[in-house]
Amino acid sequence: MTISAYLSDAGSLPLVDVRSPGEFATGHIPGAVNIPLFDNSERAQVGILYKHEGRQAAIRKGLSITGPKLDKFIHEASALAKDNAIAVHCWRGGMRSQSMATLFDFAGFQTKVLKGGYKSYRGAVHALFSSQLTVYILGGRTGSGKTKILQALRNAGEQVADLEHLAHHKGSAFGDLGEEPQPSTEMFENLLFESIRNFDLSKPIWIEDESHLIGSVFIPEALWQQMRNAPVFFCDVPIHERIQFLIHAYGQFPAEQLIGAVKKITKRLGGQHAKAAVECFERGDLFKATEIVLGYYDKAYAYGLTQRAHQEIHNIEMSTINPEINAQQLIDHVCRNAITEKNISTKS
Repeated sequence: MTISAYLSDAGSLPLVDVRSPGEFATGHIPGAVNIPLFDNSERAQVGILYKHEGRQAAIRKGLSITGPKLDKFIHEASALAKDNAIAVHCWRGGMRSQSMATLFDFAGFQTKVLKGGYKSYRGAVHALFSSQLTVYILGGRTGSGKTKILQALRNAGEQVADLEHLAHHKGSAFGDLGEEPQPSTEMFENLLFESIRNFDLSKPIWIEDESHLIGSVFIPEALWQQMRNAPVFFCDVPIHERIQFLIHAYGQFPAEQLIGAVKKITKRLGGQHAKAAVECFERGDLFKATEIVLGYYDKAYAYGLTQRAHQEIHNIEMSTINPEINAQQLIDHVCRNAITEKNISTKS
């Protein structure tokens, strides 16, 4: 089974990843279940033997390791199989997946092997990010409710890639509060690929304005370059609305966690401002503390906008923080500009 065949019908067959737990944790095809032929230590042992004593020695060692596990593998496959059918893969579609497929066939399963293995999947991931995409950047200062606007855009039928949701991080020093542990960069790329691979690539994809690094994960370089050259639709939301939004979003967290986040940006915020913000958090003055911190983030964001081509920035004044209203305002703005550009092109 080729990677294109699998992707066109993903979900029809349960997919077993037979690589080691360490490989699986670094990155895997979303939805795959790990039934490792070797654990991390065993894989290392077989690899060392292959390097120093050759293929036959490695095979004999592998057989001695997997022999006692065969019944367990079959039981695990039985729990996963759909209509007695199952698919397997390893890194390159080599010995590990072929061995497991032979076992499953012997046990009566209809087994397919993913040609090229996980490596072919990663090739598809990189190919998509390198393809020409139409990207619209949703911009706005910290606290503008951009994530909620993205959700409203999606509900309105727009194509949306929510990078912060996939990265489990909101992008700022406070971004890990209330979030699950971040995936690896590789796994983040896989999740992002799955979120957009079925989009109509002739139509725009809305993506929030982000730094190259979201917490500890990187946006794929090819996509990042397209983001940097894409038009920015800047939501200019009043500061009092943004402060109240942030208080609602972060005020639930203990003061020590908020103070810890401030300490991460002490040098950029400035010692005096950082000290004042900490004192405000300590006495529960969330409004003033947020106002101080926003002073830094607003300046940082303004500088970031200066690094873009001015003609690619569309400033849209928002009178409210309401995401549904703001999403519709964005859609209307894009439609008006598209009509204007079409008219200009026709007249010329």
